[in-house]
Amino acid sequence: MLSAQAAADRANQLLDDQERARARLDPVRRYWKGRQRLPGIVPRSAPAEVREMARMSRVNICDIVVNALVQSLIVQDYRAAMPERDEDDAELVDRSLPAWQAWQANRMDKRHTGINAAAVAYGRAYAVVLPGRRGPLMRGVSPRNMVAWYADDPDWPVEALERRPFTRSTLWLLYDDEAVYPLERARSGRLELVDDPQPHPYGVVPVVRFEPEDDLDEADEPQSDAYPGTGASTPVDLVMGQVAPLVPLQDQIDVITFNLLVAQHYSAFRQRWVLGWTDATEDKAMRAAASVLWAIPMNEDGTTRVGEFGETNLAGYIDSREAALKYAATLSQTPVHELIGELVNLSAEALAAAEAGRDRRVDERKNGFGESHEQTFQLVGRLIGKPVPDDAQVVWRDTSARAFAATVDGLGKLVQMLGIPPVELLDRVPGLTQQDRRRIRARMEQGDPLTELAAQLDRQAQPAPEPAAA
Repeated sequence: MLSAQAAADRANQLLDDQERARARLDPVRRYWKGRQRLPGIVPRSAPAEVREMARMSRVNICDIVVNALVQSLIVQDYRAAMPERDEDDAELVDRSLPAWQAWQANRMDKRHTGINAAAVAYGRAYAVVLPGRRGPLMRGVSPRNMVAWYADDPDWPVEALERRPFTRSTLWLLYDDEAVYPLERARSGRLELVDDPQPHPYGVVPVVRFEPEDDLDEADEPQSDAYPGTGASTPVDLVMGQVAPLVPLQDQIDVITFNLLVAQHYSAFRQRWVLGWTDATEDKAMRAAASVLWAIPMNEDGTTRVGEFGETNLAGYIDSREAALKYAATLSQTPVHELIGELVNLSAEALAAAEAGRDRRVDERKNGFGESHEQTFQLVGRLIGKPVPDDAQVVWRDTSARAFAATVDGLGKLVQMLGIPPVELLDRVPGLTQQDRRRIRARMEQGDPLTELAAQLDRQAQPAPEPAAA
């Protein structure tokens, strides 16, 4: 294992990269959660009501785009392609079951969605598997709090540094292929080892990277302009997620909404005017403004004139914002009706066609995230001493907008026309949980009691064979 000085040196080298990555990801975080900066067109000397309208004009679409993908990326099972026969008792055993039990013990049914959400929004996320008192400890880490260095092996990092913020202090963890080193920041600003290293049995760094796509040019990224919100020109060495490409459109939508609110507040109603007359007291002027019928004295020269300004037409602002939302839907492959809200009497087939683009992107994300989840399960198997087979894979929940009757009809035709065993199609039935499928499989293996009774009665009804001749 590394010495205290060597661990501190490695950690401080990684710390610079972590802080630069965090500076670029903090604006992305604000846009994702709808706390982006106010529209820059608002002057500092603007009245309080104008600044309040600017605050209200932040119509967040980034969160909708991220949720549209994350809500379709739900892991509901992990199993091997085929059970294996145990050498001791000669029974079929699911080798992936112990790893799935560790998943359940860590409440990963809920927590894995945070990993998927961070990977979708930022373009990267991490999972860590460490030894615990009662078994493996699995948790996700945001890329704002972790940086990892990779070399020739794209699956396992050489080293990784994690920032763990707590209520009163911040702990830093350095990972290598032998141990985990806890560190804290000293007064000098450097990280120093504060406790004994904790060895682990993996032989690799226990950190798994989640990426929506594999960027072959990531290590050779050219210089770019200032990243949104940072004000500094830096090389962007980070895979882009769903939020960063939408930042310019999000700003446009906020500005359009701000202009709409200002026009609606100040000039969306008709305003009367009087030329050549001013009331001496403010009270009389207010009564005149609120009256249905005005009685205005004529000037001596007879030049008093009364008229009104027409209200501002808001349709242009509304159409412009709707066009920006449609472009954002096209750019992110999000169904238009999820951003605009126009959904009127659509059949199941029409809804599936409207969501076809999003489904293709979801399938692409399932390929990448699925491999990362399977890699995490392999770490669990190494730790508990029960390696999972290479053909084990995660099973994703089906969230597509297909009619249930059409799905069941298609599965029935696969059984009748192609002879596929019904037990092999249970994963295709929407809405079935892992427990439901295991219970149904057990019932299928036991057989239908009525069918077994009918077969037994048929056997009893058959005539007994004649004895063989001596």
